[in-house]
Amino acid sequence: MRSVRLGILGSGKGTNCRAILESIKSGALAAEARVVISDVFDAPILDIAREFSVPNAYLPPGRFRTRLEPQAEVEVVRMLRDADVELVALAGFMRVVKSAMLDAFPRRIVNIHPSLLPKFPGLEAWKQALVAGERVTGCTVHYVDEKIDHGDVIAQREVPILPNDTAERLHARIQTAEHELYPTAIGQVCRQLSIP
Repeated sequence: MRSVRLGILGSGKGTNCRAILESIKSGALAAEARVVISDVFDAPILDIAREFSVPNAYLPPGRFRTRLEPQAEVEVVRMLRDADVELVALAGFMRVVKSAMLDAFPRRIVNIHPSLLPKFPGLEAWKQALVAGERVTGCTVHYVDEKIDHGDVIAQREVPILPNDTAERLHARIQTAEHELYPTAIGQVCRQLSIP
């Protein structure tokens, strides 16, 4: 099976990016990371890209807090196309993707979210689950569409909520599940893309 050309977008620590790159390096994921892009100048995700010798770039996001400026989104599409990316993985990318990206990569953008969608979309989903008194939460890999934390589900993994759980402990366990699930789910999508 041929390697699918992957672009990774992130805003933060890059733990899911590391899990993806380690999975590629080990041969478990048939993909090639072509570029890592962040909207945060000094985001640790860029250091992780450099550690794995993956081309990386900072994209100035513009004046909006939750989405890219239209011109910035056009620029990120150009950067991804210049890197010959086929599939885009959002790994802690804290901006809503709009039509320029969605039109350029139809059903080719995936995201991971720390809940069992459709439950608890949005920020700090693990805290939402605790407040709601859930007994089980988890993480979801899904295709990105025009709505926030929406789109067809690719894969999910459950994480139990333990008695006396804190938000921090629960979040750490969800992240462990994410690091296993995301490369596996990306592999599923890559297998579909690599079928002639």
